[in-house]
Amino acid sequence: MDTSKRELSSYFENMSLLVVGVFLLLFPLLFLSVTTDAFVLPKQIALSLATSLFVILFGIKTILDGRLKLRNSPFHLPVFLFILVVLLSAIFSLNRFDALTSFVPLLFVSILYFGIINVVKGEKQLLFILSSLVLGAVLSSLLSIFSYFKIFLLPFPYTHSQFFSTFGFLLDQAVYLALVLPIAGYYTYTLIAGSQTVHRRSLFSPLHQKSVKRVSGTTVLFSFAFVIIAVSLALTVSMLLTSQKPLILPFEIGLQTAFAAISQDTGQVFKGFILGSGIGTYLTDFTRYKPAAYNLNPTLWAFTFFRSSSFLLELLATTGLLGIAAFFFLIYRIFRAGNFFLPVILAIVAALLLPFSFTLVALFFILLGIFEAILVLNNPEKYSEFDYYLVALKRGLFVASPKKDRLPLSDKEKRYSKFLPSMFFLFLLLIAGVPLYFTMRFFMSDLTFQKSLIAASQNNGLQTYNLQVASINTFPYRDIYYRSFSQTNLALANALARNQQKDSSPSAQTQQQIVQLIQQGITAARNATTVSPLTSFNWNNLSTVYRSLIGFGQNADRFTLLTLQQAIALDPNNPQQYVDFGGVYYQLGQYDEAIRQFQIAINLKNDYANAYYNLGHALESKGELQGAFNAYEIVKTLVEKDAENSKKVAADIDNLKEKIGQQANPNPSKKVKASDEEQQPLGINQPSRSLPERNPRVKIQAPKVTPLPAKKAEPTPSL
Repeated sequence: MDTSKRELSSYFENMSLLVVGVFLLLFPLLFLSVTTDAFVLPKQIALSLATSLFVILFGIKTILDGRLKLRNSPFHLPVFLFILVVLLSAIFSLNRFDALTSFVPLLFVSILYFGIINVVKGEKQLLFILSSLVLGAVLSSLLSIFSYFKIFLLPFPYTHSQFFSTFGFLLDQAVYLALVLPIAGYYTYTLIAGSQTVHRRSLFSPLHQKSVKRVSGTTVLFSFAFVIIAVSLALTVSMLLTSQKPLILPFEIGLQTAFAAISQDTGQVFKGFILGSGIGTYLTDFTRYKPAAYNLNPTLWAFTFFRSSSFLLELLATTGLLGIAAFFFLIYRIFRAGNFFLPVILAIVAALLLPFSFTLVALFFILLGIFEAILVLNNPEKYSEFDYYLVALKRGLFVASPKKDRLPLSDKEKRYSKFLPSMFFLFLLLIAGVPLYFTMRFFMSDLTFQKSLIAASQNNGLQTYNLQVASINTFPYRDIYYRSFSQTNLALANALARNQQKDSSPSAQTQQQIVQLIQQGITAARNATTVSPLTSFNWNNLSTVYRSLIGFGQNADRFTLLTLQQAIALDPNNPQQYVDFGGVYYQLGQYDEAIRQFQIAINLKNDYANAYYNLGHALESKGELQGAFNAYEIVKTLVEKDAENSKKVAADIDNLKEKIGQQANPNPSKKVKASDEEQQPLGINQPSRSLPERNPRVKIQAPKVTPLPAKKAEPTPSL
């Protein structure tokens, strides 16, 4: 290679290193208020852009070199197998779009991992990578420390909180800082113990082979970083233990849902056993398989969890036995490496015990790449750089040889081999380019959708409508867009119908607009169930759309019940589902069925005040006044600590007394312990909005329902 090409190749290599370093610096700091997810999504977008830029720079360097050079490593195979299993779990998931959307950031993380291995070729590069990672943690720590003491450095009002974190969650911040802290702590230890006595057998020995004096300045800086990160970590942990205790799914619930997800998916038992439900779809596993005993937890029962109790249990549920096997194979290779790297060990322990956000998963692979780079620098003979050649078929299509033992090539083979860097570059562009295209469309649609939410909060219906249309057109694979758009159409149709003057019928044009909005709303709600068919929220949303059309659209009542049954099949142990189901029967005047559904809700959670309240009204409407009185008395006991709800149920009891002519309170037939949890406002279950009745009724689209095997609700033990 001539001098100019060599210099140009070195330039692109340095630029590749710079891209990785800048990303590691900015990664913990990035957040945006203009996206629906202010903390994780901006980090994912930055990752995709940085990784794609790295691919371009590395590919150009490979072409300039005229040969493909890649590092040999003990972790390449397990990482590749893990990513492959995750991809397969996404492809075969019933919520395929959700799973593929979750897979793409993991793909970029894996590319970054391989990039770190191949860009760190000496002590200077390693020190630059470590410095960038630690500096990012330091800057995030400083923001957290100042916020804790109510010194707000950022101009954005939403950051002016004592508990503000650039990670979004204090638990994520604590784990991130705990994993980075040992890197800075190593230098602090060398400063205290003396570098010459410590470095000799250190994993970081490549940084100290030449000049202890030169490294001492770096050691002091890293020691300052250690103090800052340690202080921030201590403050974060104190908040987590006191005022900001994290909501973590109990381990036994995570264990039950994980094993149920791979063993109880009727019709897909083998697929679920091998590949799970699909990466990033733990929400559906939680709603489908959480036990009825979950309702006994007064703090958590109303929460829906998107993460399991630990990263390991989430992997089991979403990627099955193959995912767990690939992950443990990676852990096995880490321990077989023969060196001890504390950040990676801590990351493994955290993955076994704690839930991981995407930020922590990314950090795990970043630390793994750094660990691997250190192993390579410490063992250059064992983990040498290989040159890959495209040669004649008689010697095989590809030949790999260590750099020090390059094979002699014929002139013809040299010509063949020049094609390999270009082919490799095109392959990298394909692997990174296609996901990047969809990632950017996802990002642009998310920005637009966030604007629509702001417009909706300002009661600007037309702008909300147009922005949500633009979001769907940009990225039509996200169910939340369709759910929101269905409700927007319904709200606009309802506004048009209600804005007509009393005793006057709407014009033909207005009627056409109302019908068009309704049909669009139904279509959007149905599309949400098509994009993510196992998400109970989508079926609940479709049922609310149909419920609002009862009396307006043909068969709306039947469609409401049908879609609610589908929602219950996907969330069978949620008492609110049965309150909604009973509420529809109550609205239709079918009081016996309404009473039965309210009783199921009570069996699932026998201190659920709103279920008793609706039961009381159903019994009262049916004429069973004594039963209604007993139900109200139970409600009164449950909400005695809530002044507003107590006043409301007291009024209902007084009205009922007048009906049955009682002057004294009878003893209720059932005693229930007063609940310490914060009660929801009492109210008869009814649609959030409904259109005026219409004759003749409008023909509306039926739901696309694929029957799911309904899991019977489990009776909950009495309190």
